[in-house]
Formats: sequence, structure tokens, C-alpha cells
Amino acid sequence: MERSALVILSFNFIYIALLPVIFFRKSKKLTYGWFFTALPFALSPLGVIASYYGYLPPWADFGDVASIMLSAISIALISYTLGTHKIPIALWHQKDDAPLNIVTYGAYQYIRHPFYASFILAFIAAFVYAPQIITFAALAYAMVCLNLTAGKEEERLCRSDFGLEYKAYMEQSGRFWPLAIKQVKNR
Repeated sequence: MERSALVILSFNFIYIALLPVIFFRKSKKLTYGWFFTALPFALSPLGVIASYYGYLPPWADFGDVASIMLSAISIALISYTLGTHKIPIALWHQKDDAPLNIVTYGAYQYIRHPFYASFILAFIAAFVYAPQIITFAALAYAMVCLNLTAGKEEERLCRSDFGLEYKAYMEQSGRFWPLAIKQVKNR
């Protein structure tokens, strides 16, 4: 387990943790849903650190290069998504936080939830770096939470003033991965 991979993974999760502070619109109150969704973002780095220091040995060694590459892609996708927005967006777990508009360009051209896609890549990178129970549980839990959250967001958007536009956008974009990748997998 290389220290350089640990450093980039740590930076990846710190970058994600800073998003509510540096980018998202401030909400009056965080809901329980926000905290439940945030839980794996704390667990996964703890599992990585526990493995690095030998407290929780990994099940296998997939190599550090793959982990570094996945983290780098995650960081790049977060940065690209941040650059796509002209104004901060809603945290979405807040019932009083409605969208002001929908974004269908830049990072959103092919993926409806590029932030979530980048988060998933970070969890996969953590598991690849330290494949053990905590990183696996964090990855699985995050996948379920992010998928449920994305589904709720999409339902709210479909019922919003942007509903018709958003439904058309859904047909042209994938939830977390571009549609072209989904179509190749289905063959």
C-alpha cells in the first residue's frame, strides 16, 4: 500500500467533504437524510487508514495505480462539475430547497448526477486501495443511498416547473454513467 495512493484518496474525500462548505447553497437545517447519506463518506476513509496502518488487513491487493487513477478521475469530475455551474446548487436532502433551474450542459451533458458519479468513483477507489469490510460496506451503502437520493431528486424535478424539460433530458442522459456505456453493457 503506497503512501501516494493514500494521499490522493485522502484529498479526494476531503474535497468531497468541503463541497457543502465551498459550493452548495446554504440550508437552514440539515436533515437526518443528509447525515445518513454522509455516513459512508466518513467510514470509507477510516477503513482506508485502518488498512494502511495494518489494523484491518485488506482481502486482496488490486494495486495502487488503479486506486490513484480512479481518485484522479473522481477529482477531475468534481472540478468539471463545479466549473459547469454558474451559481451554487441545492443540497437536495432539504425539503425546503427547490431547484432554481436545471443544468443540462457541461458535466451534465451525459450524466444527470456527475457529483454522485464522482463520489461513487471515490468509494470504488477506496475499495480498490483497501479491499476490506469497512470500505466494501461504505461502497455498498453509498451506492444504495446515492441511488435512492438521485431517484428522489429526479421525482421532485419531474414534478417541478421544469418537469417536461427534465423528462426529456432523462431520456438523453444516464443517471451516473453516460448512456453509451449503459447500452454497451446491455448487449
